[in-house]
Parts: sequence; structure tokens; C-alpha cells
Amino acid sequence: MADTSAGNVQSVARAFALLEALAASGGEGALASLASDTDLAVPTAHRLLGTLHRLGYVRQLEDRRYALGAGLIGLGRQAVPHLADAAAPLLARLEDAFHETANLAVLDGDLVLYAGQVASRQRMRMFTEIGRRVLPHSTGVGKAMLSTMPEPHVRALIARTGLPRFTPQTLTDADAFIADLRRSRARGFAADDSEQEVGVRCIAVAVPGLGQPAALSVSGPAARITDARVPEVVAALTDAAAELAGAGG
Repeated sequence: MADTSAGNVQSVARAFALLEALAASGGEGALASLASDTDLAVPTAHRLLGTLHRLGYVRQLEDRRYALGAGLIGLGRQAVPHLADAAAPLLARLEDAFHETANLAVLDGDLVLYAGQVASRQRMRMFTEIGRRVLPHSTGVGKAMLSTMPEPHVRALIARTGLPRFTPQTLTDADAFIADLRRSRARGFAADDSEQEVGVRCIAVAVPGLGQPAALSVSGPAARITDARVPEVVAALTDAAAELAGAGG
């Protein structure tokens, strides 16, 4: 819903509401649904999306739906340039060690923002666009970051975002989710076990000591990231997180 409270420029607030609605819907959406999600008239949403399209922040797919544009990637990288640059060789090292996709994510408001990635060299691999924002409760990186925050702050966040179900494994109960964060904090890593996408496993570790929540992860098919492999992945992620903390501090 667009925030048109006093002090806000209405068209700017509406444009950003549309971008956030696109992000919340997985990066793509139809005009009518985006207008509904932002409480805008369809002609108004169409005009704003047309402007964003011309500026490169939105693109239009063949089926006429809209998607987040590549212009946002540059903005996202500029928001965390030093951290993303410092993480790049560490992500490459993680991918080289496990041949699985390695990610850097930060908490952007209430959402997880993917700020860096080295994709797996394997044919079957996990891939998330840099700059994409997703809800944190179903992702390893999101849970790793939230596990470092005071529980009242986490409860307030999930009260705002909700806990929508993406797969049968997604945690949708607030108390169960908080309990999972406690386990993550105690063992030093978080896991997404088919909670965002069936058959995908993500192991994540929070980066300590930065001015903003951040996390590193390794993700891939659950058949390859087995329980036996998790301790080795956690050890490598922990080392990389400590190194990134030193570089980003």
C-alpha cells in the first residue's frame, strides 16, 4: 500500500510501493494485481510502471507482466559496495570448495536483500538475482540474521510481514519460528530445509560485528547438501564470515 502521509511526494511513494509489491511477489507481477496490492487505480499504476520501465528499473515480459529491472542491481550494489566487493573472493572460495552457489545477503528493512553471489558451476544449481528482496522467515540467510536480533524485534518484524507458506516445510507459526531461531543461535548456523523451495537446502551463518545484519550461505539441492556435509559447510562459512567481518568493520 502506498504511503501518502504528510511529507511524502505522492508519485514517489507510489512508484516505490509498486517496486516493493513486485519484490514481494517474487520479482514479477501483472498490472491488475500490482495495482490492487498498492491500492492504486489501474491507469495510475500503468503510468508509473511505464516511467519505471523507461528508466530501466522495471521491465515488461512477453506476457505483458512486469518484472524488476536490471537498473536496480546497480543501485543495490552501491548501497553495500564495500561489503559486496569484500565478500566476492570469499564467495568464490566457498563455491570452489563445495561447487554450490554461495550468497551474501543483508537485511533491508524487513526483507532480505541478496547483495552478492557466485553461482554453482554444476548444471543443476540454485540461482537468485542480485538485488532481489524476499521475506526472511523461509530463507537460511534471513533466519541467520534474525537469530542475532532480540526476540521482541523479531516478533515485531514477523507481525508486519506475516509468515506466509511457500512449501509444506515453511514455518508459519510465530512460536515455532522463534524456537527455530533459538536453535540456530545455539548451534551457530541457520538452515532452510525446503522452506523456500522444495528440494533446496541452504546453510547460512551471520556475519558478526557489522553495522547492519548480514549473512553468508551455501545453497543447493538437498540431495547434495547432506547432513554429513553440513559441518564442513558450516566451518567454511564461519571462517568466511569472520574474515568478512574483519574486512567490513
